[in-house]
Amino acid sequence: MASHNDTVVVFFGATAGANGVKLGSDERELILLVWQIVDLQNKKVGKLHRCLVKPDSLELTEQCREDTGLNLDDISKAEPLDDVLQQFHQSVLNELKVLGRSSFTLCTDGPLLIRQVFHPEASNKNLVLPDCFYSFVDLRKELHKCCPDSGSAQDQTLSSMAEYLNIPTENTETSAGVWEVKTMAMIVLRLLSEPHNNKFTDFETVKYKFETGACRKLEAVDSETVIRARGLPWQSSDQDIARFFKGLNIAKGGVALCLNAQGRRNGEALVRFVSPEHRDLALERHKHHMGSRYIEVYKATGEEFLKIAGGTSNEVAQFLSKENQVIIRMRGLPFTATAEEVLSFLGPDCPVTDDKEGLLFVKYPDGRPTGDAFVLFACEEYAQNAIKKHREILGKRYIELFRSTAAEVQQVLNRYMSTPLISTLPPPMLPVMPQPFIMTGPARDCVRLRGLPYTATIEDILEFMAEFTVDIKPHGVHMVLNQQGRPSGDAFIQMKSAERSFLVAQKCHKKMMKDRYVEVFQCSGEEMSFVLMGGTLNRSGLSPPPCKLPCLSPPGYAFQTAAAVIPEAALYQSQALLASPRTPQPPAPTAPPAIAYYSTQAHAHAHAQAQAQAQAQAQLYMNMSMNMNMNYTAYYPSPPVSPTTVGYFAAPHGSMVAAQASPSAMLPQPGALVRMQGLPYNTGVKEILNFFQGYQLHPDSVLVLYNFNGQCSGEALVTFPNVDAAKQAVAERSERTLAGRYINLLVV
Repeated sequence: MASHNDTVVVFFGATAGANGVKLGSDERELILLVWQIVDLQNKKVGKLHRCLVKPDSLELTEQCREDTGLNLDDISKAEPLDDVLQQFHQSVLNELKVLGRSSFTLCTDGPLLIRQVFHPEASNKNLVLPDCFYSFVDLRKELHKCCPDSGSAQDQTLSSMAEYLNIPTENTETSAGVWEVKTMAMIVLRLLSEPHNNKFTDFETVKYKFETGACRKLEAVDSETVIRARGLPWQSSDQDIARFFKGLNIAKGGVALCLNAQGRRNGEALVRFVSPEHRDLALERHKHHMGSRYIEVYKATGEEFLKIAGGTSNEVAQFLSKENQVIIRMRGLPFTATAEEVLSFLGPDCPVTDDKEGLLFVKYPDGRPTGDAFVLFACEEYAQNAIKKHREILGKRYIELFRSTAAEVQQVLNRYMSTPLISTLPPPMLPVMPQPFIMTGPARDCVRLRGLPYTATIEDILEFMAEFTVDIKPHGVHMVLNQQGRPSGDAFIQMKSAERSFLVAQKCHKKMMKDRYVEVFQCSGEEMSFVLMGGTLNRSGLSPPPCKLPCLSPPGYAFQTAAAVIPEAALYQSQALLASPRTPQPPAPTAPPAIAYYSTQAHAHAHAQAQAQAQAQAQLYMNMSMNMNMNYTAYYPSPPVSPTTVGYFAAPHGSMVAAQASPSAMLPQPGALVRMQGLPYNTGVKEILNFFQGYQLHPDSVLVLYNFNGQCSGEALVTFPNVDAAKQAVAERSERTLAGRYINLLVV
């Protein structure tokens, strides 16, 4: 029986774009195939075949026309790729049948044609490649194996290999690809002869599918094998990423999806390949497309990969020890949910691997459940059936189901297991402009929720509010923590009007949340401010907060009743939009505006003497550390999956004032700001990034501006890496439309 190394098929291809060393780097489709059989046993060659391929996009670059001599008329009459592949395979099998053989191995000049052209294009077109495309001979490596002094395989070319073996290199052929295939065939025959006597036994392989697996913290990861992919769709899984890099071999468990501070995917992933060669080929796919989105690909380090994917928990290691399983993440489970209830929820259509052993509940260090769990399924069919149950009800809660990865399991477990049981003191506070976001007047446009479950989250409150969520001011949910840093069971919500807050109090009072009824009272902004500063609000009226007592006030500070409070977006402001803290300057002789200092573990203060700001700030911080008798409010960034009817944006309200007062205070160095004017009022960061598509902007470089009413002002600030880029964007994009409106751009 003849083996694979008895017959090779020398193989050449060209695309409609870049060829040679850049073959496949521009995502252009295949337009030409040339091949010829070489009988290694009898040292003979077969008939040469040349076939054109019709691409989906009938477009050729000038360089392609020059290199191949082809034009649109030539390729428009050709067959599509799937038909050409069938012709190729059948033609080779017919010739092999004459030789009494049935198998063969492809032989190419380097890996680009197979890895960077055939597999990505077939994946994009949902074509199934024959098995012969998963194993091939790299002629450059074969020469280097026989003749180490010929130079590195990566630096070789067809001409340099022929010249080294004393094969004529003059190209007298008129048809593209013919000289290349004939030259490769001669190189193969020369390597078979004396003095080389080469045996073609070392095959390059392409993995059929991505293998899942766990990664240990102490595992050695070569930094030359890791990349960072950015711009991924939020719902993409490890299999989607492996498909994007189809043709390149990813290490087992080598896809780590990155999570943000809230445990949700942030559109980035770290990918570990089997060798630096495959990593370098992956970098050539920078700005290739996954669906309609282009993906950025950068170098990363092994340390970064281990930080995301590495784990040390024996429980997790045992859970992930079952190989080739599909992992599904469940989120939003009732905290009382048992394994039996989860299995019953999934049902017989999606049996869990090893029953209860295939479930992993995520818990805090003290054993409290987080509402997350991971589930193993033996096959894709079972996992798909489970995904169909997305947002179905278990108990009184709807459950979210997503595809997950071994690295995400490690990352989520690491995150929750490292969560401190008692919050630590905050870092020194930064001054910000006073925000009129929490109104302290007598208008009763707020509601107080009392008796919340201690496990209640922002999402739970939004769900509790039901149809009234549309009336919540942006970033208007404030959860009150006690002096130990635990939820107090209270929360305040700012509504758009007193009428809406009255309706909420009427309709939601004593409504159930997680088996507990919640009391809902209408209140004013002034009453809310008192409680947030440590006071109490009951039927007897208001009791002043401890911070109002003179003996507890830090020296040099006077407290105002109408204290301004920073909304949560300001506390989580992107570093791309915040300059380093600057030395405070003495105020002008006129009355200076009060500056509010606010921390998630403290109350708001007013600035009385700007000259003593640094000293007073340190004293304030020390005083708060010693006095823990006050309440404080925990502000959270808006959930990425908040209802679309609620206007959550990653920008602080009142930032328009800050921008007008001191634009340079928001400008990172180096960089340049562009102001957008005329935006639709529902514009978000995503729409602005799409408007500037092609400028490689990060979401953190966009700041949507709001007016004093908490509404979008129709303006935004966008940070560009330098002034030239900003000027180019203004020249190219100014007066273009966004959602039907003309946008005005100017460099700040």
